[in-house]
Amino acid sequence: MANFPVSENVAAMQGSSTMIAAQMASEMRARGIDVIDLSVGEPDFDTPEFIKEFAYDGLRSGLTKYTPASGSAKFRESIVNFYREEFRAELAPNEIAASCGGKQALFNAACTLLDPGDEVLIPKPYWVTFPEIARFCRATPKFIETEANDLVLTAEMVEAAITDKTRLIIINSPNNPTGRVIPQDELIRIIELCASRKVYVLTDECYLFFAYPPARPFSSAALPAEIREYVCVAGSFSKTFAMTGWRIGYTIADPEWTKAMVKLQSHSATHPTSFVQYACAEALDNIDRTREAVSSMTAEYERRRNWLIPELNKVNGFKCGMPEGAFYAFVDVRGLIGGRWASSAAIAEAMLKEATSS
Repeated sequence: MANFPVSENVAAMQGSSTMIAAQMASEMRARGIDVIDLSVGEPDFDTPEFIKEFAYDGLRSGLTKYTPASGSAKFRESIVNFYREEFRAELAPNEIAASCGGKQALFNAACTLLDPGDEVLIPKPYWVTFPEIARFCRATPKFIETEANDLVLTAEMVEAAITDKTRLIIINSPNNPTGRVIPQDELIRIIELCASRKVYVLTDECYLFFAYPPARPFSSAALPAEIREYVCVAGSFSKTFAMTGWRIGYTIADPEWTKAMVKLQSHSATHPTSFVQYACAEALDNIDRTREAVSSMTAEYERRRNWLIPELNKVNGFKCGMPEGAFYAFVDVRGLIGGRWASSAAIAEAMLKEATSS
């Protein structure tokens, strides 16, 4: 159909530039070109074997049926116990909802909160999906510039950006794409400020455990209950356990917010795969093996970071700060823009085409 009538909600969205780049790399590989694809935030590690074994165990024991839309009782209890062990967080199972990856967790949270005309604060630089979630909900993304503070958000920046239309702020720390980490005290100040102004906080903790010393993991789930009334934590197994293809995540939020998200999910994905929930619950219950696996991956990411960033800064026109978390290198290429190239996208395309043709 040449003129398919795309809905206004979807027409307002932009396609994912990350996935467009990944598709370009995939097409080049199909033509026999040797391409290293650094576009998608995907660990190059395989899922730990013990987690695979737990999934097999779940299949063998017949965990192939529906679970509640909120996730199995075992899955939610394991999240509660894990956060108590790691962060001394006092949670309850009715604050937990399983989701099909961290991305659905974010969509569920936003779609149950936002109305047309609401404003959503998004610190820059940001993951490309954040503003599209807001647009899908007919809300308006409003961006907060952080470059003046070396790309780290502060409470003062947030306070200056809040208006009477502000409904939500999306925070991502460690950050995709910069790798910057908001200091714990500053993050608490930001959340306390938002709660005092009745602004909700959606904190994407996808890279929570990939923080390099002296930075350390801190979850907003550990805040007092009266503050967490305004907070939804979006968690994911994708990066932490190298499980991107398994599509499993969760939210931690006030029971009423969680109830709304479960209602929404009951009419969409229903729930994540049953035996995958079981495997993740078992992984969290076996905390020593879990810590060992995560620590091993984090140590390797740190080793790569310590080599890569200085090497990038040797390239003429490149400038890259040292990330404190995640596994990204956010390269400033503005020194190359204005002559031959008009944008960073043009530089990336030239690197692909020229490097592969030489």
